[in-house]
Amino acid sequence: MADWRPSCSLTALKKRAALLATIRQFFSARNVLEVETPLLCRAGVTDPNLNPFTTVLRQPGSSEGEQLYLQTSPEFAMKRLLAAGSGSIYQICKAFRNEESGRHHNPEFTLLEWYRVGFDLAELIDEIDALLAEICRDHLILAASERFSYRELFREHVGVDPLSASFEELAERSRVRGLPEAEALCGRDRSLWLDLLFSHLVQPRLGRGRITFVYDFPAFLPSLARKKPDDPLVVERVEIFLEGLELGNGFHELADAVEQEERFDRDLVIREENGLPLPAKDERLLAALRSGLPDCSGIALGLDRLLMIRMRAESIGDVLAFPTAQA
Repeated sequence: MADWRPSCSLTALKKRAALLATIRQFFSARNVLEVETPLLCRAGVTDPNLNPFTTVLRQPGSSEGEQLYLQTSPEFAMKRLLAAGSGSIYQICKAFRNEESGRHHNPEFTLLEWYRVGFDLAELIDEIDALLAEICRDHLILAASERFSYRELFREHVGVDPLSASFEELAERSRVRGLPEAEALCGRDRSLWLDLLFSHLVQPRLGRGRITFVYDFPAFLPSLARKKPDDPLVVERVEIFLEGLELGNGFHELADAVEQEERFDRDLVIREENGLPLPAKDERLLAALRSGLPDCSGIALGLDRLLMIRMRAESIGDVLAFPTAQA
């Protein structure tokens, strides 16, 4: 007989509902508008690290189909709203990423994404801190949050500078720290090296008993963030960690349509080199940027992971009514 029962408890369902209510109250008090944007999109993301789900739209009476993508994030559509004059906005929605499944991943997941017009990255971090304090109050006892640059954490826990270390130095540090397979996996790709070393040697130490904000990421890592005006080697990006888990990724948003298209093109070259599908660039987003995106900062937070930590759950399935394996 098929297992029809929910994966999570009734308590988890109630805590999810309470979490969503807290978030809506938080943004209502700050006059941030809740919006909805489509889950089905005509343009896919170019990021080589993301694999979107696809489907086919057939218009009535037509035998021809049009490929559509299930969104990996509502970012592009929300930026079109920002360019149209929406002001600060937020959204709670489903997002979908193929080839992502495990204890901390479900291919279909719930995101909170918001954009604050006129905020720089430091102001956005302050607001994230305030929201997480409200969400975790009465559920977790947390010390005051902490903030570190990517570079200082990498130096401390890996032992070399992520921006200037040679590939030989990165390989040596990986061998010393018990990752002898890293050299074969990463070769001469600095982005791969930093991602592997950060995820294995730095991330597990972050957010222990407190929220950790990591800012000023290397500019060559995939990002939709602006370059820092006084240091073009880094971008104005922040990641949030709690109990060793990444909860979110935020940016002082890139508003330059020319640079954005150049980044799309670089992504597509990498995808082609790796034999990955080549989605069309989102021309509507580029048109919105050309018309003028207001100065803003934005963040996407994974709500399922946040609920896991609040409930001290072992697996993401413990906080989902029906994970994909049981859908």
